[in-house]
Amino acid sequence: MRLNQVMHQSEARVVETNKVLRNTYALLSMTLLFSAMTAGMAMVMNLPPMGMIITMVGYFGLLFLTSKFSNSGLGLVFVFALTGFMGLTLGPIINMYLTVFSNGSQLVMTALGGTGLIFLGLSGYALTSRKDFSFLGGFLMVGILVAFLAGIVAVFVPSMPGMSLAVSAMFILLMSGMILYQTSEIIHGGETNYILATVSLYVTIFNLFMSLLHILGAMSGDD
Repeated sequence: MRLNQVMHQSEARVVETNKVLRNTYALLSMTLLFSAMTAGMAMVMNLPPMGMIITMVGYFGLLFLTSKFSNSGLGLVFVFALTGFMGLTLGPIINMYLTVFSNGSQLVMTALGGTGLIFLGLSGYALTSRKDFSFLGGFLMVGILVAFLAGIVAVFVPSMPGMSLAVSAMFILLMSGMILYQTSEIIHGGETNYILATVSLYVTIFNLFMSLLHILGAMSGDD
């Protein structure tokens, strides 16, 4: 009797985990498409950059609302509001690369392709190996905080371009770790809310793309 209960509980956990995975990747796909649409709109309308203050307020405000309502239908509304807003901030940046760099379109496509390969490769590894990467959690939180603060310093001290590149390199490593960590959390039941899982993966992909684009632009020597 006890063995049957354990088996039923195990099966229920597997079913729940698969459900969270399906919902997360389905919602992630939709938010990425929506974000691409809003980025395209911003590019067509030639919107100016929003600036750091507006971007930070909009991002953290919508992130807070998404987390607050993650267990209700409003959570989905705020997920699309957040990813749509991030797309609007991305459009002017892509336009800048297309305008300033003679090989701008190649840089953007290379960064996009690199982001896709890294995400698919690392998430695929975590899914197939089913290794537990929860031990990365503390390191990643500290690393992201340090990189974020260093990024702010780099913005206000433009005379240190090396720091800006170092921050981008740090973010690539940290976001790669986040892909492994977040996918592992879903697989092993550490994350059961697909809305929060989607937001985490979306932000990871966004930062990964931006960091790759920045480094590729600096390496091109055509600025």
